[in-house]
Amino acid sequence: MMKLVRFENCIPVKGANRSVICDLQRGIVRLIPNSLYEILKIHNGKSVDEIKRAYNNEYDSIIDEYVSFLLEHEFAFLTENPEWFPKMDRTFHNASRITNAIFDIGNEEAFYVEKALKEFPKLGVEALQIRIFQPIKEDKLSNLLSVIKDSQTSIKGIELILPFGEYLTEVKTSHLMGLIPTLMSLVVHSAPYEKTIKYPYQDGAVIRYLKRNVNSIKLCGKITKDYFSNNLQLFTEAFNHNSCLNRKVSIDVNGDIKNCPSMPESYGNIRDTSLEEALNKPGFKKYWNITKDDIAVCKDCEFRHICTDCRAYTERTTYNKKGLDLSKPLKCGYNPYTNEWAEWSTNPLKQKAIKYYGMEELIKENEV
Repeated sequence: MMKLVRFENCIPVKGANRSVICDLQRGIVRLIPNSLYEILKIHNGKSVDEIKRAYNNEYDSIIDEYVSFLLEHEFAFLTENPEWFPKMDRTFHNASRITNAIFDIGNEEAFYVEKALKEFPKLGVEALQIRIFQPIKEDKLSNLLSVIKDSQTSIKGIELILPFGEYLTEVKTSHLMGLIPTLMSLVVHSAPYEKTIKYPYQDGAVIRYLKRNVNSIKLCGKITKDYFSNNLQLFTEAFNHNSCLNRKVSIDVNGDIKNCPSMPESYGNIRDTSLEEALNKPGFKKYWNITKDDIAVCKDCEFRHICTDCRAYTERTTYNKKGLDLSKPLKCGYNPYTNEWAEWSTNPLKQKAIKYYGMEELIKENEV
């Protein structure tokens, strides 16, 4: 007898009112009703007739529609031997102790960059974001990039965010991209125009000019469907760990080592503390294993395993026994109970938290 079997890379995730299928191989996300989620979750590996009998044959036509949908979109298949298809391991596998890092560069020389980069190979850091909020002179930028270029690191991809300067012509930014092969994204904010340029000599590399003024760490943490990521690596990380803070290290403009630059806790300063020492301090990893299934409201959201998170700016409503903040991210405007997106900054229920973080003027200036 033919049995209906879900492809293991097509994972259903249940929300309060509806569910999704996350196709990790094709990067597709499809909305489905919770009743179909139930069939995929409870009745996977059963024949269509067995599924129908489980509902006393009251929904035969609906079940036929569901089966046709699953087969047509290749989310499931029919087989006489479902036992031949093992369950997918949803463990997050990555040998790196730290996968990503953020450097915030202030008005001072980036004194710590060379020192920090020397630790990257043993930590296994693969991605680096460098943020410069205030105008930087061309010679200082050149020195910074030279340090990165000359360092022996494990980095596979770098994003550089810096303010517009008259010297940052399109020819100049293209030249900067060519200096460092791992520089995959160059974002020039506070520019007089908006433009995206594909760098032709590196697959996926782009240069973006933005009118928006990216001048504060408080601009971080916005949750939007534009940031959804649907692949095996990111899904399994979000399924098992915090999708933002897991295996992250950062150094803020003062040289303080943090899990995230926007978090209040510092675990030493790069002047006299190594990244290794900071990582081993109590509390550094306290949010690493907090998943969306632990967070208020998010745990009822169908997008929780493909969404990012923010523990730096939250609604400040829910805490666990250890005092860890399990509140919904402040900058999320999605309501999983109504399935509607709204502007987060105008929500009356968020105004108290907005005031606590001192974001009132920043919201007005940047219309975030």
